[in-house]
Amino acid sequence: MHTRLVSRLSIFMFLQYLVWGSWYVAMGSYLFNTLKFTGNQIGLAYGAFAIGAMVSPFLTGLLADRWFATQKMIGTFNLAGAALLLLLSRTTRFEAFYPVLIVYCALYVPTLSLGNSLSFHHLDNSERQFPRIKVWSAFGWIVAGWIISLLDAENSSRQFVVAGMISVVLGFYSFTLPHTPPKNVGQQIRLSQMLGLEALALFRRPSFTVFVLSAFLICIPLYFYFVMMATYLGQLGWTTIAAKMTLAQASDMVFLALLPWFLTKIGYKKTLLLGMLAWMIRYILMAYGNIPGMPGTAMLLSAIALHGICYDFLFITGQMYVDDEANERIRGAAQGLIAFVLWGVGAFVGTKLAGMVMDAHKLEEAVGPITHDWRGIWVIPAVLAAGVLILFAAAFRENNSTRNQTRA
Repeated sequence: MHTRLVSRLSIFMFLQYLVWGSWYVAMGSYLFNTLKFTGNQIGLAYGAFAIGAMVSPFLTGLLADRWFATQKMIGTFNLAGAALLLLLSRTTRFEAFYPVLIVYCALYVPTLSLGNSLSFHHLDNSERQFPRIKVWSAFGWIVAGWIISLLDAENSSRQFVVAGMISVVLGFYSFTLPHTPPKNVGQQIRLSQMLGLEALALFRRPSFTVFVLSAFLICIPLYFYFVMMATYLGQLGWTTIAAKMTLAQASDMVFLALLPWFLTKIGYKKTLLLGMLAWMIRYILMAYGNIPGMPGTAMLLSAIALHGICYDFLFITGQMYVDDEANERIRGAAQGLIAFVLWGVGAFVGTKLAGMVMDAHKLEEAVGPITHDWRGIWVIPAVLAAGVLILFAAAFRENNSTRNQTRA
């Protein structure tokens, strides 16, 4: 029974990230090259996912916790999302595209946390079993990248058609997942609970405040990568971009496996610093990866391959740090709050700034296929990441008892 449950949940994770990876990576290239959206509009489009993250606590708190079974919510949201994805494939004006994308993200983003909570609810040993399930999300993202490249859909609305078709499959499959009834039927849920405001007590600890501030600030430069990387590589003449960018997920799988070793050896602070340093190095490699005479392709592939350190050493480590800092009563609220700050507010500010910077660095005259001063663009997030790195190194003090937990 347990093996069958793990298999079912693994298929779910694979399909869930197969949908996301089918449109998120290459959307910027399609919006810029085909629909001729401005940098600011592309930044806003990627910020739609952040808006979804900000409204997610309301939907999960109001609906999943009180009225509807989790698997039914996931299935319904993905079927409705499939219709919206197909509508996006036929929408070419920003004024129409943007609100539809916001509504889609508001439906899709909650399914990520709902899928995790459903898994935790039914697994009898989540610490051992959940990583085996979660790794299939990386496989889903990798397969999505290869599908989009094989279909030559990086600059085509076909990416939304593919995502929509997979979302239909995911929606119907979700209804077959184990029944997970709402946990707070008939109970009053306060707004503070939905937003995780009970976790505000953690800000009494200076180290936690520094961590949240630093994590929020590092979100701002990191979204430059997601907003502009596919467009940048396309102007450099790369082909099958979505497939090549899945090197990031392969790296993610490797460093996720290595993360416990790093935490045991060097603790939270140094591991988080390595994640911030990786973002700075990544942008330096991208800034100088298109200069004649430099080993550009190797530098850019290295920048993509740094993703495992960039993501796992920063965000997965950050989630583990928050989990250790919070007690059992506010642990869920603390994770909800940090997700709201990082994937909501932080992502929105980061994507918006990335779009503004992209427009500000547009060349008056294109140089062949190059339409922007890319070195000038990538230097900005490199400097921002360096500033956050210095702030965190100087101000964060690791709790010895928390560090000892990582050594246990």
